[in-house]
Parts: sequence; C-alpha cells; structure tokens
Amino acid sequence: MPAPSDLPAPTPDGHVPLSVLDLAPIAAGSTVAEALRNTVDLARHAERQGYRRYWLAEHHLNPGVAGASSPLLIQAVAQATS
Repeated sequence: MPAPSDLPAPTPDGHVPLSVLDLAPIAAGSTVAEALRNTVDLARHAERQGYRRYWLAEHHLNPGVAGASSPLLIQAVAQATS
C-alpha cells in the first residue's frame, strides 16, 4: 500500500487525477486489428473524460494480448490523442 504522500494530490478543483492501464486485450472472436482499434478508442474516450495518464502494458507470448510492442501501441495512441 502506498504511503499517503505517494498518492496523487487532488487537483485545484478537488478532483483526484486518474489513469488508465490498457493491456490491449484481444476479445474472444476478435482480431489484433480490432484490439488495436479498441485501444485507440479507449484512449480517446479516456482523454475526453479527463484521465491524466494512459498507460500501455507490454506482454510477450500471450495470445490474448495485442500489446507485444509498446512503441507501436504508443505511436498509435499518440497519433489519435493530444
């Protein structure tokens, strides 16, 4: 458990900054391309909702995850968001 001093401080308007951790999962019956589109869509939605950070996890040799290359995921998300 993080110490209270390690937790994010509320913003001046009283909101606690939130982040998203995306594994870029491949849903059953879906494709890698669809998983990547879902990741970009989720990043856009998180940005519109005011999330502070969007984290992408890198996983290798996992057939249910499209995040084997974080640099490629980061590039796709960065191009679609500000």
